[in-house]
Parts: sequence; structure tokens; C-alpha cells
Amino acid sequence: MPIPAEMDAWTVERPGPISSRPLRRVRRPVPVPRDREILVRVRACAVCHTDLHLAEGDLPPRRPGTVPGHEVVGRVVAAGPAAARFPAGTRVGVAWLRSTCGECRYCRRGDENLCPTSTYTGWDSDGGYAEYLTVDERYAHPLPEALPDRTAAPLLCAGIIGHRALARAELPERGVLGVYGFGASAHLAAQTALDRGARVHVMTRSERARELALDLGCASARGSAEPPPEPLDAAVLFAPVGDLVLPALAALDRGGTLSVAGIHLSGIPPLDYQRHLFQERSLRSVTANTRADARAYLDHVAARPPRVTTTPYPFDHADRALADLAADRVAGAAVLVLDGS
Repeated sequence: MPIPAEMDAWTVERPGPISSRPLRRVRRPVPVPRDREILVRVRACAVCHTDLHLAEGDLPPRRPGTVPGHEVVGRVVAAGPAAARFPAGTRVGVAWLRSTCGECRYCRRGDENLCPTSTYTGWDSDGGYAEYLTVDERYAHPLPEALPDRTAAPLLCAGIIGHRALARAELPERGVLGVYGFGASAHLAAQTALDRGARVHVMTRSERARELALDLGCASARGSAEPPPEPLDAAVLFAPVGDLVLPALAALDRGGTLSVAGIHLSGIPPLDYQRHLFQERSLRSVTANTRADARAYLDHVAARPPRVTTTPYPFDHADRALADLAADRVAGAAVLVLDGS
């Protein structure tokens, strides 16, 4: 198929409340791949809370008119002069992490997600709310053909970051995990924990999400600030709500760890040391992902495909998808679909 000169895209023109419709549909030139970049025709792009934070201004835009979206599935249609990794037609995924320096002490020790000069898809550069995007081939991920586009898309952030959040929470083998919030990332991370033999308790305000949690095999599902039925060995906070840090810490058993998986979190109330941190409870943040995280998680799902719950939206309705995400009207992951994928 010939590559057109222009494409449709959604941009964040002026961040503001989602009710003000900060996304705008525009016509843009199709980007030209440079150096080691590849040009990808987008087939599906999952909708992430990070996109919502960007649109509403919680995550300050780094450039005007940014195209959001960093859970992208597509096909390679062209390549820059130094790109040789993916032949035309290869199905690839594009995730949040877009580039790192490769030379700083964080990159050298394997923590490239902490690189001070790292850049991100849909924040520093245009993402997948568009018909085409470019990405450095070193930061694209080959995808198994067996996974449908709309199933694979949420794996590229929701799945990967959930995988890292579980690692940061140090969930022991067959331990007890608490999950706070139960959207796209949480419903995938819970399945990974269940695969490892964990008992999983879900705390979320959404009745539909509680039903999904129980259907997936979680041991219990209750309100977002309610205590779980037993002490937790580990917990992951997926909801961007700082008020939930305190009940999550209080629910931990001795030596337990809470990891916070979001890029943005509302204010955390004052902690009571004896109740929330004493007895060697730990609080950890999760910052992006590494390419090694992506490889490990995609290898895991190739061997044990998760049940990915998605709510598809036509590309024309990207603004509605974000509004539904903001209002907790999405079961699992919202996914923009193009080309009938």
C-alpha cells in the first residue's frame, strides 16, 4: 500500500479537564523515518491513564500539539537509511520508553528507565493516536502473530508496567497480593500473580471491575479503601489516588512492600510511622520500564497468554475513549482500533 503524504491524528492542543475536550483531531504530514527509525502503520493503540494525565495537564506536555499513545501495535512500512532490524511488513509493538543515552551509570547497570535523558512515546514525541508513527528500531518490540492487535496493544504498557510493579513489590512465591485499582494494568498483573500461585485480593471502587476480578480467579474483591480479608505480603497501587497509600500500607503484613505503579499520584496524606511503616514495611515507586522488562513480559505471555479484557473504540472516538476512562466506564483496557483490527 502506498504511503500517503498526510494522515489523521489526535493531538493535545491545550491541556484541561476531559470535559473541555482537550484532544483535537488534525491532519498531519506522515513522518519520515530517519537514521535507525522505522515507520509504523498503526493498527491498534491502547488508551492509558498516562494519556489522560497528559490531556488534563497532570503530566505537563513537553511539546505543543503532542500526539498521545504508547501502547501501539502496527506494521513496518518503511525504514530509515541505517535501520535493518525489521523488514517491511513485520508486526511490531511500540511502548512508553522511546530512547536512552546508553552511557550513563543507570544505563550501564541495567536501569535504563532511570536514564536522566530518557524520552517517551506520546510525551516527548508523537505516539499512536495517529495512523502512522516513527520509532527507533532498537526500542520497538517484535510481537507474536498469534495475539490479535487489540489484545496485544495493552500488553505494551499496562502489561509491562504491571510486570515491573510486581517485581518491585517483591511478592513471594504463593504469597498474598493486594491490588488497589483494577483497570488495564491491574487485571494483567493479577493474572501474572495468579500464574505464580498467589492469592490476590482486589480493592477498587468499580463494581464492574470487582466482577472482573472475581471472574479472573481473585480471592476477593471489595471497595477501594476497605481492608483485605487477610494481611498482605505485597501490594500494588494502580489507582492514581494518594489517599489509598495509607490503607494499602496498613494492610501489609510485617516486611511487606507496597509499590506504586503510576506515573502520577495525587497527594499522599501524612503517614503514621507506627501504623504504616514500622515492622519493616516498605513503600516503593515504579518508574517506566526497561526493554528487558518488555522482553521478559512478552516472553511470559507468549508461553501463558493472559485473558485480556478490552473495550474497543473506533479511531474516530479517541476523545470518547479518554472520557470513558476518566469516568471508570471502561472494563479492562480501552483500545483504539484502525484498519478493522
